[in-house]
Amino acid sequence: MKKIKINNLQVDEPLFKFLNEEAIPGTNINVDKFWEDFDKAVHNLAPINKELLKKRDQIQKKIDEWHLSKKGAAFDKDQYFNFLKSINYIVDEKEDFKIKTSNVDEEIANIAGPQLVVPVDNARYVLNAANARWGSLYDALYGTDVISGDKGKGYNPERGYKVISYVRDFLDQVVPLSKSKWKEITKIQIGDDKLVLFFKNEKCYIKNNDQFIGFNGEKNNPKSILLKNNNLHIDIIIDPNSSIGKDDLANISDVMIESAISTIVDNEDSVAAVDAKDKVKCYRNWLGLMKGTLQAEIQKNGKKFTRKLNPDRNYTRVDGSKIILHGRSLLLNRNVGHLMTNPSILLSDDSEIPEGIMDAFISTLCAIHDLKNKKNSRTGSFYVVKPKMHGPDEVGFTNDLFGKVEEVLGLKKYFIKVGIMDEERRTTVNLKECIRKVKERVVFINTGFLDRTGDEMHTSFEAGPMIFKGEMKKSTWLNTYEDWNVDIGLSCGFSGKAQIGKGMWAMPDRMADMMKQKINHPKSGANCAWVPSPTAATLHSMHYHQLDVFKKQKQLTSRVKAKLEDILNIPVADRPNWSVEEINRELENNAQGILGYVVRWIDQGVGCSKVPDINNVGLMEDRATLRISSQHIANWLHHSICSKEQVLKVMKKMASIVDKQNVKDKNYQSMSPDFEKSIAFSAACDLVFKGREQPSGYTEPLLHKRRLEKKANQ
Repeated sequence: MKKIKINNLQVDEPLFKFLNEEAIPGTNINVDKFWEDFDKAVHNLAPINKELLKKRDQIQKKIDEWHLSKKGAAFDKDQYFNFLKSINYIVDEKEDFKIKTSNVDEEIANIAGPQLVVPVDNARYVLNAANARWGSLYDALYGTDVISGDKGKGYNPERGYKVISYVRDFLDQVVPLSKSKWKEITKIQIGDDKLVLFFKNEKCYIKNNDQFIGFNGEKNNPKSILLKNNNLHIDIIIDPNSSIGKDDLANISDVMIESAISTIVDNEDSVAAVDAKDKVKCYRNWLGLMKGTLQAEIQKNGKKFTRKLNPDRNYTRVDGSKIILHGRSLLLNRNVGHLMTNPSILLSDDSEIPEGIMDAFISTLCAIHDLKNKKNSRTGSFYVVKPKMHGPDEVGFTNDLFGKVEEVLGLKKYFIKVGIMDEERRTTVNLKECIRKVKERVVFINTGFLDRTGDEMHTSFEAGPMIFKGEMKKSTWLNTYEDWNVDIGLSCGFSGKAQIGKGMWAMPDRMADMMKQKINHPKSGANCAWVPSPTAATLHSMHYHQLDVFKKQKQLTSRVKAKLEDILNIPVADRPNWSVEEINRELENNAQGILGYVVRWIDQGVGCSKVPDINNVGLMEDRATLRISSQHIANWLHHSICSKEQVLKVMKKMASIVDKQNVKDKNYQSMSPDFEKSIAFSAACDLVFKGREQPSGYTEPLLHKRRLEKKANQ
């Protein structure tokens, strides 16, 4: 790819043109000055970035040596804690404090609800996610297993009746009536500044008229009714001419609810971006979102149409004044972490630019366009989620990086807000001090339990063989870590100011299970939790109607706090006397996920996939799940739970199964039977057999190397 020499940088032509011709115009930033200041900033920041990565390796080496020196001895918690303190893995905790972040949007501070995560490189997905601020309860329920029975072909009235009944019961829970039930209502009107509902020739009202916010249409013949509960809106659509409304007792044709309150537009774990062409695609989609101009041509059911960003929603109050509600999810941008570099830009010594530094400058540059119309952030802020930081020093570096970006781009200090992914062990055990480093710009902490599990295994690699993955979810350290995150967030004043988030529901086809289980996230004190699709966002939103998270957070402040010593429980097996069948089953389960994900990453550049597991249950796989599976097998190999020959046999067996599972994908390239020719299969094997030596157990270095190899051969 052609390089453009600018100052002390060499920039790939597609990226250079994108910045000069698309991103910078309209920002009032001088192009030449941008490149001059960017050049200086990058050359100052890159060496610090490098030193922080070196520190990771040094600390890991000391931990490995400590475990090796204690081999065969009983584990001593106090001794272990003192050792971690001595190497500055655990830092001293200072005085209590409260975060001071200002200009935070209400979606972050005051509304508890679902948070979508979507890959930035797919325009259609990104638009769907941005537009997922509102979702149809009828559609979400009808199309998923929350409602029992077969959907069949075409509309099934019996199933439709179950959906309507389900929604009416939900309305009874969250907007109860003074008498009667929503199922019995035959007409809805507005009278005397109240919502008036009719049943059996009688009138009734909602118990709390403050929940009635506004309407569309005429008071005696409304087209929609706007309600509010726990700071979330419900829009009851009334249309006697629609196919659903004409047969409904109250002519209700749909119930729309606020769904994805916020969305993380992801440049990291769900994206395969390895060169300038890939990165420009990502940046261009983000720029389109910030300008409000992003479009995608969609073909569905033989019809073509253009998908755009939804407009805001308009309603009328009973006094005649107007209400405007956000039509789109509040968008956050997840940059990459500190580890990876990218060949898109070379520095003065011909080394690649740290990708996290590049992301910070370019994603912020694009976000400047939103300052004009404030269609994303109404407060004039930009939200960056920063993943995979190890401890306070790295969080502090992120703070300095964002400060430099603001300086170079002529922005107000703390324009860039930061979300801390609490997904690395050294960040968890020092969470309070990590937050302190960014107390003026932090808006988010999230327990990324998938990456966190991967780091748990890699950090304690030499401690012994790890327990089964299924047991990991019930382990002491993991449950304590989840509580610890909430406790620390609340003690630092997050409630009403910032998000305390929980992780992803990874089974997009199992919505009935999600509805049973994911209410535990708001119950835990989380005012947002991740979902994999707009449909899941709509369904999960119901949980935040059923439970007032901010009230729950107040209750949790008085509970016994999670203990650091419990987080330091290492998940090694006491007596790993497993049978060959048990071992092979676990290996096959891990290999299935690895191969199913890696083959699409390498061959097709797909960074997030729904991969059938060993039981044919579709699981959302990304680099975080890949990190767990590859580190788990690597750990068992290291501790002789299995042999290299055994693992290779399993990998080949599961590759053949994955090939069969993808037989309908016309772009799919089989790994079997000629395994040696498959770059994807080789990459999957590398992740396992070279897993021990990967930095922090991350998968990116090997994936990027093999994807570039694949692209070079295409």
